[in-house]
Amino acid sequence: MGQSLIEIAQTLKDANKKVQLIYAFNGVGKTRLSGEFKKLIDPKKAIEEPQEESYGKVLYYNAFTEDLFYWDNGDLDDNSNKRLKIRPNKFTNWILQDQGQDHNIITHFQRYTSDKLTPRFNDQYNEVTFSIAGGNEASIDNIKISKGEESNLIWCVFYSLLNQVVEVLSTSPDERATNLFNYLKYVFIDDPVSSLDDNHLIELAVNLAKLIKDSH
Repeated sequence: MGQSLIEIAQTLKDANKKVQLIYAFNGVGKTRLSGEFKKLIDPKKAIEEPQEESYGKVLYYNAFTEDLFYWDNGDLDDNSNKRLKIRPNKFTNWILQDQGQDHNIITHFQRYTSDKLTPRFNDQYNEVTFSIAGGNEASIDNIKISKGEESNLIWCVFYSLLNQVVEVLSTSPDERATNLFNYLKYVFIDDPVSSLDDNHLIELAVNLAKLIKDSH
């Protein structure tokens, strides 16, 4: 007899393992499981620390993370001002504005896609435009990228955030640049790699494993 999502979330919480891998087909509830896990670990009314001083105990990537990004296709008559808009939240503000990680995000993105495809964040970090290099040192600006490339960009934002969080938590509490992640205990990653090819998928798995292994 199968377990409910709440029971699976409890099993994940009770397991004494640093890394757990869940495989399931589409539509069976992986994204809903991430929500149940977050509610179990970090219920809003039972949080131990003041919320204004912490980002909580769970950092997660799922379909709701991707919903922070959406397309503005500009004037549909000439279709010339296409932008990927960002709904800012505390995580995107911290990684983009406070930490200035846009260049690292671009580097990660181009490694997983193409170095000819360049995203550009605006000064307010609430939208991204894209250009692609053409022949004769020319480029085509304001292009709309594929859904797979869009997912890669969003994942690279999260991956850069995760790198910075690990760097912060790897130092002693009294030497940290911020105390916002002092209570972080779990990272829940829900299916960020469906659009990567096999070589990049292996590279991503190795990088994540190293990141987790090197963290405390």
